[in-house]
Amino acid sequence: MGQAEESPARNIDEIDVLRGAEYSLLSVLLGAAPSAELLARVAELRGDATPLGMAHLELAEAASRTNEAAVSREFFNLFIGVGRGELLPYGSWYQTGFLHERPLARIREDMAQLGIEREGPSKEPEDHIAILCEIMAGMAQGQFEADVDQQARFFDRHVAPWAAKFFADLEINQAATFFKSVGRVGRTFIELEQEAFKLPH
Repeated sequence: MGQAEESPARNIDEIDVLRGAEYSLLSVLLGAAPSAELLARVAELRGDATPLGMAHLELAEAASRTNEAAVSREFFNLFIGVGRGELLPYGSWYQTGFLHERPLARIREDMAQLGIEREGPSKEPEDHIAILCEIMAGMAQGQFEADVDQQARFFDRHVAPWAAKFFADLEINQAATFFKSVGRVGRTFIELEQEAFKLPH
């Protein structure tokens, strides 16, 4: 992802840095099957007694117990499959029951208004959960020029209506082992974001 015009540097709040890191983690884990190097980094995650901290500890433990080949098979079964995977990680599917529907068009409209442009080789539509997490990370960390109201609007329109449900489905899917923990992290984090965006800005 990139912005049509480079945004001026701005001071990023520590909480926004952490939010951006969380979105980036989810984006990279769901954008492609994690490599051995990524799994090793995830296995070093630390946590605390908060729900999100406990989810991080569970994810780190899951990463330490698996390997690249096993995660690649799991990723294929969950998100690609023969014909289709167990889960379809697209906003259009979750909101309408069909792919490439109006929710995708609305995302593209809002990306254009924010000056956010697609970069890289990915052929996934913009309502893929990994791409939405990448956009949210870019806004939180100042890569894209978007104030808190613009972030809240994008989240409310494109993430809040379905992402927590997707992550909850991932958390309980019978084909998920490593990704069960990814689902828990995602669900917990999105629920926190929903509450945070309800607070006065």
